[in-house]
Amino acid sequence: MIRLPDGYEIEKVTDGLTFPTSVTWDDEGSTYVAEAGGTFLDEDDASARILRLEGGEATEVVNLDGDIYPAISGMTWHDGAFYITHREEDLSGAVSRVTPDGERTQILGGIVDSKSDHQPNDVRVGRDGRMYVCVGIGGNSGFMDQNMIPFVQKAPDGHPTAAEDIVLRGVNIELADFRDDSSGTVRTGAFVPFGTETEPGQVIEGRNKCGGSILAFDPENAEDTVEPLVWGLRNAIGIAWNRRGEMFVAENGYDNAPGRPIADNYDATYRVREGVWYGWPDFTANMDPVTSPKYRPTSSTIAPQYIDGERQPEELSFLIDHEASGLQPPDKSLVAGLHEVNASPSKPDIAPAGWGEYTDQLFVPEYGDLSWVTNALRDKPAGSRVVVIDTEGDSQQKVRPFVQNAEPGPASHQGRHGEGLERPYDVKFGPDGAMYIVDFGVQRINRNRIAQGHFPVEWDRKTGTVWRVTPTAS
Repeated sequence: MIRLPDGYEIEKVTDGLTFPTSVTWDDEGSTYVAEAGGTFLDEDDASARILRLEGGEATEVVNLDGDIYPAISGMTWHDGAFYITHREEDLSGAVSRVTPDGERTQILGGIVDSKSDHQPNDVRVGRDGRMYVCVGIGGNSGFMDQNMIPFVQKAPDGHPTAAEDIVLRGVNIELADFRDDSSGTVRTGAFVPFGTETEPGQVIEGRNKCGGSILAFDPENAEDTVEPLVWGLRNAIGIAWNRRGEMFVAENGYDNAPGRPIADNYDATYRVREGVWYGWPDFTANMDPVTSPKYRPTSSTIAPQYIDGERQPEELSFLIDHEASGLQPPDKSLVAGLHEVNASPSKPDIAPAGWGEYTDQLFVPEYGDLSWVTNALRDKPAGSRVVVIDTEGDSQQKVRPFVQNAEPGPASHQGRHGEGLERPYDVKFGPDGAMYIVDFGVQRINRNRIAQGHFPVEWDRKTGTVWRVTPTAS
């Protein structure tokens, strides 16, 4: 069922996990995996916990039920403790330190963008001793639109944010007012909570805890030292460094979903250059302007647009006044690799010595698409595999498959659940030099959940897996 290059083999370390998201190792080399405790919101009623993997068995070490709002997305080991990303009770994003005996201390909180479907993701420690966290942006493409219904109903103040002061063009879209006890239509602007209109020339103030970013901070004094390393990403999922110290980030691109739909052709993995704006919400994954005709969605999915109360043409336009904001178009040389749209590149890692021709290359898990939710026009599966990108040189490198099923898409969609990859979310290389793949498990689209106020995707419990890939020579 699973295909790999010659000279490599894969085995199942453990299965039967519920929503696993991350793998890490302590100073003695023991292996731990985090179970998220939920998915987008808390309706899943699963346990948020940390398990130790040994001899094919998973044993609970820390249970965080009732202590954090799920889900645990990122986890790493540093200075004798686990560090995890999660949400607070008000849905804002947070980072906590958790000792092996279960004592939790929140070190960073109040990330507003996490009051949407994009929460803080990967957390890792750099060679400089600073901690780095990937943070998703609020919403899809600038607005808290109808895709955010369950999130707006739980946290009406959620919205996208920016790292620097930006000047808006004052574009507002008109939507059905889906807030509790509301009816009719309402106009809502970019970078503000749902139902708030904006004006041309309006300034959105930058903040250190912005979304669509990689945040950096001293883990001993996170709140006072946090700052954005880069911003203008849509949903930054995972980061890794090669042996030259270059950082790479995998992000999920736009959804071709109603509101401000963007028919992007790619998701992306980028080279990270400190201080750079990567173009969200006005440029695509490969750094093209969203106003290009090749990204035009069907007009019926574009919400009515207004500036100063006047109806605008049914076409995509910029939301930010770039000149007034001092923003230049993003640099295309920062694109390290382009993934198929909705492939959902997630938490990557760099291969160590001993991996032959793949040493120091970047391995990226592709979680896969959530169609029809993310793209109603998708006609074939995307993702559900692990790909590799060569990190040498400055030009864009081709994304090549490394671990994949015999046929595209999750194994369960082919009637072979448990025999192949479903939703690979995290790739990390362990102290033994092997690649570990954390596979989230089986998911399905369920439209009935919308009427219940939930996100229209559901996941099967106890279908998560950890896989181990090794060179056969070792």
